[in-house]
Amino acid sequence: MSLIWVETDTQGVTTLTLARAEKHNALSADMMTELERAARALAQDRSVRVVVLAAEGKTFCAGGDLAWMREQFDMNAETRRIESRRIATVLGALYDLPQPLIGRVQGNALGGGVGLVSVCDVAIGVTGAKLGLTETRLGLLPANIGPYVLARMGATRASEVFMSARVFDAEEAVRLNLLSRSVAPDELDAAVAAEVLPYLSCAPGAVAEAKALMRDLAGRVTPAQVDMAIDALAARWQSDEAREGVGAFFEKRTPSWQ
Repeated sequence: MSLIWVETDTQGVTTLTLARAEKHNALSADMMTELERAARALAQDRSVRVVVLAAEGKTFCAGGDLAWMREQFDMNAETRRIESRRIATVLGALYDLPQPLIGRVQGNALGGGVGLVSVCDVAIGVTGAKLGLTETRLGLLPANIGPYVLARMGATRASEVFMSARVFDAEEAVRLNLLSRSVAPDELDAAVAAEVLPYLSCAPGAVAEAKALMRDLAGRVTPAQVDMAIDALAARWQSDEAREGVGAFFEKRTPSWQ
């Protein structure tokens, strides 16, 4: 059973949908593999003019699958680094799409879900949605998503929520430069369609080159930054705080630092 759906309409608009609603679209290893494969295929498909990143269910993405994350405690350092790289690789593949990437954020986005929002060129969320970089509550770091969060939000805005694990609403996410705007749930599809429409009258090659130029002028996320984040998270996994925080979550108890 596929964990994502890929559908392209007759105008070249592809909707890439997270389809693990029963798990709040948490990013498992298999789901990340499917997402990366789909993103790399779309990047090579010249018939695709715009990509919409969407999700089934009430939650856009609850972040990394914690069962998968918990398995990393029993891995050696190198295997843990390989696993840690999965989400960074997925985000990089989406970030590198030559087509415009429009985020349709119909519900909450936490941890890695914020990373997915951050790689979108435009992200529209519904009023009432909650977002947050919640990793430090678990004794972990918002590391692999960090380069993309900072590229999207800027250091000043990101510093308001990057370390505190504070959950914020869609309206504040607009102020923080994470969402482009927030709309009522029944207006979401129309808002996404309005973002897509102008691209259908533009030359696809020019759009792709304009996106690449914009990234070059603004400063791209670099492989060195991604590697730094992966190393930081791999080291943090070895800490007593990470073991305590993730353990407390699964045991439904308060961690020692609260």
